[in-house]
Amino acid sequence: MAEESFVALSTFRRYSAVEMQKRASEHYDEMSRRRTVRDFSSEEIDPSVIETCLRTAGRAPSGANQQPWKFVVITDSSVKRKIREAAEEVELQFYTREATRTWRDALKSLGTGPKKEFLDTAPCLIVIFAANFSYASNGDRLKHYYVRESVGIATGMLITALHKAGLATLTYTPVNMTFLNDVLSRPSSEKPFMILVAGFPADTARVPDLQKKELKDFTVFI
Repeated sequence: MAEESFVALSTFRRYSAVEMQKRASEHYDEMSRRRTVRDFSSEEIDPSVIETCLRTAGRAPSGANQQPWKFVVITDSSVKRKIREAAEEVELQFYTREATRTWRDALKSLGTGPKKEFLDTAPCLIVIFAANFSYASNGDRLKHYYVRESVGIATGMLITALHKAGLATLTYTPVNMTFLNDVLSRPSSEKPFMILVAGFPADTARVPDLQKKELKDFTVFI
């Protein structure tokens, strides 16, 4: 890469050890409050909040800086209805024919089933696509690298941004998501990665009493 394509690092900020721990602890406390929600209010969200959170996601690192993600934001009720109808058709097939007993038992504690009311009720659906390739200005096909890893990082940053903005989210991944390309008129080069549901929890929202692993159970220090 030519030297002129580099610029001086001017955005990094260094903190004292005390300030580092304070900031890390504050962020941990904030993210410890994050819970996956399935019961949403229909209250609308200021579009500028979603836009700012998406800008945050767009700052994610990616393989060769190819940024292989596409976020489709849906607030139109008729489109949300189409997504729900298609998703529930896939889910019914899964729950009645495809899911193993072990898989169904694993989902039981979460209270999930083929009905997906949140796709209608929540004010905002963000469908995330992963682009395996793109085209250069001269028409050449450009392969993307580390696509799922890159899109996964961007999605995590988006979930964090939405939470810190005061919104609840649900990561929803039907077993077969190809219907999303049809409903949203996306090209076959973009593979559905996730439906991220965003909004405010309903006043009656309840969540499973789940426990997260302790640090020692998922970390090895060498």
